Amino acid sequence: MSHRTLAKLTSADVATYRDERLQRVAPATVVRELSTVSHCIDIATREWGLWLPRNPVKLVRRPPIPRGRTRRLLDGEEHRLLDACDGGRTPPLRPLIILAIETGMRRGELLDLQWQHIDFKLSIAHLTSTKNGDNRDVPLSRRAITTLQKLLADGVKHERLFPTTGNAVRLAFEHLRIRAGMADFRFHDLRHEGISRLFEKGLTIMEVATISGHQELRMLKRYTHLRAADLVAGWIDWHCCELADRSMS
Repeated sequence: MSHRTLAKLTSADVATYRDERLQRVAPATVVRELSTVSHCIDIATREWGLWLPRNPVKLVRRPPIPRGRTRRLLDGEEHRLLDACDGGRTPPLRPLIILAIETGMRRGELLDLQWQHIDFKLSIAHLTSTKNGDNRDVPLSRRAITTLQKLLADGVKHERLFPTTGNAVRLAFEHLRIRAGMADFRFHDLRHEGISRLFEKGLTIMEVATISGHQELRMLKRYTHLRAADLVAGWIDWHCCELADRSMS
C-alpha cells in the first residue's frame, strides 16, 4: 500500500496487501496491522480534515484467526519435563521452565531479565523489555523465589539470569521434550500453563492481564482453559469456609 496516496487508497489495494502479508506472517498479525491502518485513516478524516467517502480498510474482510493452542501440562508431565532437564547440556533450562510456569512470562522476557530487576524483599520481577514495550511488575511465588535463590547460590557470573540466546533455548527444549516423551509440547505452552493457573487461583481477568502483560482481553481469553476439577475443588473449599463462618456467627 506504500505506493498509494491515502486519497487514492482503495479496498482492492488493502485486500492485496492483506493477501500478500498472509504469505509471510500469521493472521493475527495481519488483523492488528489492518486495525492500525484503519485507525490512522479515521484520525485523518475526523481530525485532520482529509475527506474520504468511506474508510477502505473497513470494507475488507479480516482473515480468521485460528483458535489458540489449548495444550496444558497433564498429570505427571511437569515432573517428567523437569527430570529430563538433568540429562541435558543446558543447565539453566530447569529454572527457566519453573519460572515460566510460576510467572507466565514469555521466553524473551525471561532471557532479558537481569538480577538488578529482581526485588527479593517485595517478591517482584520488574520487566523493562516486553513484547508490547510497556514496563510491568510480575509477582514471584515462593517456588519462584526459591528457584532464584538457588541460582544465586550456584554463583552469578552475568548480569542476566539466563545468559543464553532464544535460539539456544529453542533447540535445547526440542531435545528436552523428546527425552520427556512430550513431543507435542512447546515452550510457549509453559506461559499458557502459568496464566491458566493464575485464573485457577481466583485472580480476575484484569489482575491476570496486569501480570501477563496482555493489552487485549480478547487475546487473554485464549489462555483461560481451566481444569473443571480444579475449579470445583476451589468452589468446594470456598463453600465449606462460608458454611463454617455462618456456623460460628
